[in-house]
Amino acid sequence: MRALAEEAALIPAAGGALWRTGADGELETALVHRPKYDDWSLPKGKLDAGEHPLVAAVREVDEETGLRVAVGRRSVQTRYDHRSGPKRVDYWVMEVVGGTFAANDEVDELRWLPVPQAARLVSHDHDRAVIEDLARTDVPRMPRVLLVRHASAGNRGDYAGPDAERPLDRRGRAQAAVLAGVLPVFAPARLLTAPPVRCRQTLAPLADALGLPVGEVPELGEAGFDADPQAGVETVRRLLAGDAGPGLTVVCSQGGAIPSVLLALGVRWHGTAGALWPPSAKGSVWAVGGTPGALTADYYRDFGADPAAPAPATAARSAARR
Repeated sequence: MRALAEEAALIPAAGGALWRTGADGELETALVHRPKYDDWSLPKGKLDAGEHPLVAAVREVDEETGLRVAVGRRSVQTRYDHRSGPKRVDYWVMEVVGGTFAANDEVDELRWLPVPQAARLVSHDHDRAVIEDLARTDVPRMPRVLLVRHASAGNRGDYAGPDAERPLDRRGRAQAAVLAGVLPVFAPARLLTAPPVRCRQTLAPLADALGLPVGEVPELGEAGFDADPQAGVETVRRLLAGDAGPGLTVVCSQGGAIPSVLLALGVRWHGTAGALWPPSAKGSVWAVGGTPGALTADYYRDFGADPAAPAPATAARSAARR
């Protein structure tokens, strides 16, 4: 019998519920066969040192399947006892947009199946719960809008010039670089920004990475939103409805606008009833899809390391011991 201090540490992992539309219009998902376990499961794997679960999920899908994906809404989180200890797996819905499967050391076969057949073939009940979530029809699978709060720009009182010209500070530039490294997994089609310099600078590295121009939405800056809140809300409604065209739109805005827009759309933090304002930390992202009454709204405070992921220094020491 183990003492409490000797209990196995949580094993964090992440993966994807892949989907495509079959030739007959039916929703299909991909299962992988792992010869090590002789099972059929969803593509997933353990977090690397210092890794965020979303980053790990996309990496693991690529390593196990060779398929390129556009990330959709968060799916369910599963927990179960693995032979190495308790395991937690965070899943995302992911649309396959390219790539080709090739057998590898971890996966020797991949099958695309209609969802009911996949639910019957999969080996584990915890994976079956993810497949059932993929089949939901009450909420969309994919977001239409990423609402990004501009990155850190110091304190307003410490900047001598006009507030609209206040630039990102060193921390903010680092946050913008992280966003540029992660947000492409959502496959953005267009970028829009509120007028302040700090908003445009937040999107600049992402624009460079994607090769996309950055348009302006004055109605979603604090000044424009204060003057006409309804105009800002309607702009986001139109983007959610797809009026700007196919694909996802990234909008960089400010803390005086984003929570109000989310409230107007019906978003409540953690589903709490009443006027509890959704958070909007600097450098954070809300991934929103659907329409009021049938929304998905996932909040990413940042894309830093998962607290349960191995620390880089620990990983280095473990490698040295091996």
